[in-house]
Amino acid sequence: MKYCDNLIEMKGIITEVHDGCVAIEFKGRLGTLRIPKRMLISDYELKEGLEIGLKMSFIEVLSDKIDEKYKKNIEAKKERCE
Repeated sequence: MKYCDNLIEMKGIITEVHDGCVAIEFKGRLGTLRIPKRMLISDYELKEGLEIGLKMSFIEVLSDKIDEKYKKNIEAKKERCE
């Protein structure tokens, strides 16, 4: 990676809780993130409406090369869902 970490504090709200994952809506209309429950640290029972916080850096594209194998897997999954 070419750039140093510049950690940004982000906050959001839990909008969905499922058996294996949680959906988080970031404040400031920054989008939604779905993560496995195992990646979430909490001393509380997970419920919709709880506020979360995380530190995140900017996302950097590492190469201009397309991962053809991964791309084919995504396309195959889309076709199965149609």
